[in-house]
Amino acid sequence: MTQDPTNHDTNEENNDTLTNRQGHPVTNNQNVRTVGNRGPVTLENYDFIEKISHFDRERVPERVVHARGAGAHGYFEAYGAVGEEPISKYTRAKLFQEKGKQTPVFVRFSTVIHGNHSPETLRDPRGFAVKFYTEDGNWDLVGNNLKIFFIRDAIKFPDMIHAFKPDPITNIQDGERFFDFCSNSPESFHMVTFVYSPWGIPANHRMMQGSGVNTYKWVNSDGEAVLIKYHWEPKQGIKNLTQAEANEIQATNFNHATQDLYQAIERGDYPEWELLVQIMSDDDHPELDFDPLDDTKLWPNDKFPWKAVGKMVLNRNPEDYFTEVEQVAFGTGVLVDGLDFSDDKMLQGRTFSYSDTQRHRVGANYLQLPINAPKKRVATNQSGGQMQYKVDRAPDQNPHINYEPSVLGGLTEAKQYGKEYTPFIEGNLVRESIRRENNTQQAGETYRNFEEWERAELISNLVADLAPSDQRIQDKMIALAEEADEEYGRRLREGLANAPKGESSQKTLGNKDGDQAAAKAVQEGHEAEPY
Repeated sequence: MTQDPTNHDTNEENNDTLTNRQGHPVTNNQNVRTVGNRGPVTLENYDFIEKISHFDRERVPERVVHARGAGAHGYFEAYGAVGEEPISKYTRAKLFQEKGKQTPVFVRFSTVIHGNHSPETLRDPRGFAVKFYTEDGNWDLVGNNLKIFFIRDAIKFPDMIHAFKPDPITNIQDGERFFDFCSNSPESFHMVTFVYSPWGIPANHRMMQGSGVNTYKWVNSDGEAVLIKYHWEPKQGIKNLTQAEANEIQATNFNHATQDLYQAIERGDYPEWELLVQIMSDDDHPELDFDPLDDTKLWPNDKFPWKAVGKMVLNRNPEDYFTEVEQVAFGTGVLVDGLDFSDDKMLQGRTFSYSDTQRHRVGANYLQLPINAPKKRVATNQSGGQMQYKVDRAPDQNPHINYEPSVLGGLTEAKQYGKEYTPFIEGNLVRESIRRENNTQQAGETYRNFEEWERAELISNLVADLAPSDQRIQDKMIALAEEADEEYGRRLREGLANAPKGESSQKTLGNKDGDQAAAKAVQEGHEAEPY
């Protein structure tokens, strides 16, 4: 007689019974199978082998940048306008058109340079990446908390990250390496000014701004385009930390920002941001003293005012960190109809790099994971690859036809709605920098806009890391500061002249006491006898 597999009395199994990945009930999860109770262990221990071999593979390669992250679910609600104008004047993207329309989102906040379990108080830009699950498919707005970047050409990105990461021999972050790169890359000075000020350590994820950083485009139904900058403004207000305050927090909790975000959502204090844009006509704007495609520059608010287009609310925590926060995959090339790329060199380099990284980390089928999959139908001729668990076919698609075009029941091209955007492009292929570099002017403006306590903190942090550096590096950084602002340069020069000599540059950025930590551990450590 065949036993009924649903008969719990027969199988002694219910909904919370532990099983292995094959669905077999696990009757003993405390002991491996051995010859006698002392061993040896036998090879046929299937439950143990499955369990330990999966444990050995629990981690995927961590992100080279943005490894330490926290995330949450929520929604974006459109205002149906851009400032006081109908948004359809500038873009046909459907998620923006209707007032009150809500689009699901997932947001990942991160630190950039440091590893997956590094302290969240370290001096570093913060990632601010938003995945919109729109009716036209996914849109990823991948940016940072700061509105500019260190470099304007993607070919320098690997060198920049190598310089900021720990030394390849000592595995210790080194301020001299950081400033060696930055002093020889003058366009970085504006970003250095922000990162070494209190803006380099946000108080938490909820109280920091976000920015698309790069220049994008919007396209309307007539195929007309404008240049766009995106800005997220927190309704909770903005708060930053001094180095001393960050040190105190780090001494007691190196997960404080993740904890703050998680607990706020759990108690119903849902964080909100307003999305604002700056709009500029799609040309090179010779009247400006910078190129609008240069991501080391801010667009001045008085010439290009911020205009609100919607708000974002985060109201649900992840159910599983790895499945959602670690495996979520963003890419700057993930745009929907009505949104487009600009010629920003950093944006174009990121567009290849970001999605390529996820194919390496998570696999060729990373877009089939629920956290990455669009919340609409998908039908492609792509198949195979590691971890495929379905084929993205249309319901009536002939399964024998995995190519296009075909008359045998395969997929067909979509109809073009709205006039296609066709920008005119001409010029010689060259390897040249943009003409209006103007590397330090905005750094000076930023310095003068800081409050005095922010300027003092900036100088203190710069001196802490520059003092142990090679004199040639110090001289170059002082020259950049003097070019930006006379007072900025003078205070940096005086600070370095009075700084203690002989300290090590091998410490986390901005932490003036970091070089003493190793010796202090020896001096204050308590002796113990071996056991």
